[in-house]
Amino acid sequence: MTLCSSSSSSQKTWIVHGILAGMAIAAAIGARAYLGRSRKFRSRVVGIIPARYASSRFEGKPLVQILGKPMIQRTWERSKLASTLDHVVVATDDERIADCCRGFGADVIMTSESCRNGTERCNEALEKLEKEYDVVVNIQGDEPLIEPEIIDGVVKALQVSPDAVFSTAVTSLKPEDGLDPNRVKCVVDNRGYAIYFSRGLIPFNKYGGVNPEFPYMLHLGIQSFDSKFLNVYSELQPTPLQVEEDLEQLKVLENGYKMKVIKVDHEAHGVDTPEDVEKIESLMRERNLS
Repeated sequence: MTLCSSSSSSQKTWIVHGILAGMAIAAAIGARAYLGRSRKFRSRVVGIIPARYASSRFEGKPLVQILGKPMIQRTWERSKLASTLDHVVVATDDERIADCCRGFGADVIMTSESCRNGTERCNEALEKLEKEYDVVVNIQGDEPLIEPEIIDGVVKALQVSPDAVFSTAVTSLKPEDGLDPNRVKCVVDNRGYAIYFSRGLIPFNKYGGVNPEFPYMLHLGIQSFDSKFLNVYSELQPTPLQVEEDLEQLKVLENGYKMKVIKVDHEAHGVDTPEDVEKIESLMRERNLS
């Protein structure tokens, strides 16, 4: 994928800034000594793309054609460009998706239909992989324009933050998306750790509207986990905030675990409904992507 030089440079600057800030904080809390015990701390990384056929809003979404290729293939191809990933696999419970992915060369792990979300599907896939990995990146299959630099950014953020078990990315929220429940918002503390995620506007001001001057943050779907924590996560019971907001990352926060957040310059282009396909294709034509 080719981006204009200014956008690419800005995005990389945000990622580098977040990583450097994380490194400085880790050193301040004594993480240097911790990291010194193993120069290969969280070094083995696998990217897992969870994909399911059934969807209330868009059945068969992973297989929808986007300029002649299935969406799951475009996501896989973009993910393969990330330099931090040692391996990329698709995790699914549907043979139609599995057959499609094997057709374009992807490794596939079959998972059970009982997985309640993508994170649980990633955990089951991890247990079935022949090799052991330190970090698992949960890559959303409905982001066919995912930037490899963002994948690398969330991985490196977790690698330099030993007190975190989870990392993710945010970008600037457009004011017109402030009240859209499908656009998940995020607030972080001064050290770059997540405070809360919500489908509502956060922070919410006393005037009850979107402040066009406030730097609201939009959560991007990509997230990475410490592999040991991923197994713990699946054993945790659903939490009140997680259930109310229907956001699985809230279970991490409600149980007192830390989540590192990096900010990137990226315009989210996920596919949530059939109408989004045409938007993605138009954007790809504008960028001369095939």
